[in-house]
Amino acid sequence: MRGARRDTFDTRRARYAALPKEAEAPAFDVEGDIWLEVGFGAGEHLVAQAQANPGVTLVGCEHYIDGVASCLSKLEAEKVGNARIHHGDARDLMDAVADARIARAFLLYPDPWPKARHHKRRFVSTENLDSFARILKDGAHLRIASDIPEYIDWTRDHVGPHPAFALLSDTGTAWEDWPGTRYEAKALREGRTPAYLTYERVAR
Repeated sequence: MRGARRDTFDTRRARYAALPKEAEAPAFDVEGDIWLEVGFGAGEHLVAQAQANPGVTLVGCEHYIDGVASCLSKLEAEKVGNARIHHGDARDLMDAVADARIARAFLLYPDPWPKARHHKRRFVSTENLDSFARILKDGAHLRIASDIPEYIDWTRDHVGPHPAFALLSDTGTAWEDWPGTRYEAKALREGRTPAYLTYERVAR
């Protein structure tokens, strides 16, 4: 990104930035519930949830600049004021969140890192589940979706035994408020059946 396009991106990013060092209005200074989406892609789900839940602040994390730019454009075009964006590693943002501050979290179609030598890069890991457990309120939901069978099994094997989480649902049917995303559409076109898992943060 260069020139006017970069200037526009930087202005939008500052307007919607989640962390204090970049933000005009930091995400975690708001009152009320905060929902966190890790890896929002082009932002379809995040924008839809923000529009449908005006009393909630949606905070999204995304590493790839094209996805961030797309999401920022959607937020601005739709005049969405209750969303914040972190362009970078989700773990940096999660480290900045106070204990029990998040009322709902989403991990939707994460990178499956299919090669065995890359499995350590998968976001579903003991370390990241410990972070979710710390920042989620008691009773908060963690929603995870994937269309990769091996990653779905990996998720079940890692989240299931974690003492902070209890399985509420594990189904091939999306949640009632699911707006659909391009990743889901691609999976269905290519004949893959997604799984939608919901876990609850058990009481401390």
